[in-house]
Amino acid sequence: MLQYQALNEYSAMNYARKLRNMFMTNAQLVCEEIGDGNLNLVFRITDKSSGKSIIMKQALPYARVVGESWPLTLERARIESQALIEQHSICPGLVPIVYHYDSTMALTVMEDLSNHLNMRKGLVAQERYPHFACQIGTFLARTLYMSSDFALPSQVKKEKVVQFSNPEMCKISENLIFTDPYFASETNQFNPLIADKVVEIWENTQLKLEVAKLKEGFLTHAQALIHGDLHTGSIMVTNVDTKVIDPEFAFYGPIGFDIGAVIGNLLLSFASHEGHTKDSQERIDYQTYLLTMIEQIWTYFEKEFRHLWDKESKERMTAIPGYVDHFLLQILEDTAGYAGCKMIRRIIGLAHVWDLESINDPSLRAKAEKLALSIGQELVLERRQVQRIKDITSRVRKTAGWGEL
Repeated sequence: MLQYQALNEYSAMNYARKLRNMFMTNAQLVCEEIGDGNLNLVFRITDKSSGKSIIMKQALPYARVVGESWPLTLERARIESQALIEQHSICPGLVPIVYHYDSTMALTVMEDLSNHLNMRKGLVAQERYPHFACQIGTFLARTLYMSSDFALPSQVKKEKVVQFSNPEMCKISENLIFTDPYFASETNQFNPLIADKVVEIWENTQLKLEVAKLKEGFLTHAQALIHGDLHTGSIMVTNVDTKVIDPEFAFYGPIGFDIGAVIGNLLLSFASHEGHTKDSQERIDYQTYLLTMIEQIWTYFEKEFRHLWDKESKERMTAIPGYVDHFLLQILEDTAGYAGCKMIRRIIGLAHVWDLESINDPSLRAKAEKLALSIGQELVLERRQVQRIKDITSRVRKTAGWGEL
């Protein structure tokens, strides 16, 4: 009987040979381990003669970023595979196609996205993606609305909540996003040059109270099937295409969390260009582009969400005038708060982002990090004042010293 074992390049290639209808019998396969994430093994297997390739992703029974001292459930591989299948059924073309899932090996075989670039790296290089806002806004609206109580019969939705129960991965988020960064926790890592700013956050009782409220929403608001870790490192892009990957943190949670994660990571990129871009006009031009992209994402999201509300609702109460406006405002407020939390944890907490870590000069990095922390705090503390998406970008401009509110 087959038992779990971690693959290496040789065993991954042999596994690929046994997959039905994947490669020809005489295929000349080559395999490379390409994973650079915190948790998993990722292999690319290519047939040299035909050029056909696949990705094999295997969950490890521990966090790769820490080692065997941090055990993790292999169940996350099932969650990821089923989430990708679910998202593909709702938004074909915006996630990689799943070809095969092996529960024993905690292994998913999927479409290779070699012709795409990790978006985080593209943003560091000041690339522009003219279709991204529409595509990610549509993805967010469709996956979140169509998995909610508005689009699903009540019993079906509750069954999906059970199907996507993901307690161990949620616990990681609960600690690393909503708890550890606000205390002198062992898992925290940060630039010593921002220690004064970090201590300010640890001593800010009002900020911690608002984060506690947002954490309570994360724990209890099972509104929709959310990706759970939708940062720019889990998005692959070209000039015309967007693919969302890595939903191993997926569970039924608050709709604003996924939207806030995307926006928070775009704002981390915004702050990082304080250290990356020497020419001030070039920096402001690209930062302005990022803020415009944020506004467009929400605009596309809201347009599609309202369309689905009108056309796909199974809930009679959605016909009540004013309900959709109330609900979207609630989502926008949550979006601002969760964006702020995402920013703060990436500066103080365990897992940082390449946008900032790639700034070689520690003092320049500290400048960018302090800006990100200031923006994050502003979004958490002032989220109830947000009435439209431009209220978020306006606050960012003011915090950055552009003088606008």
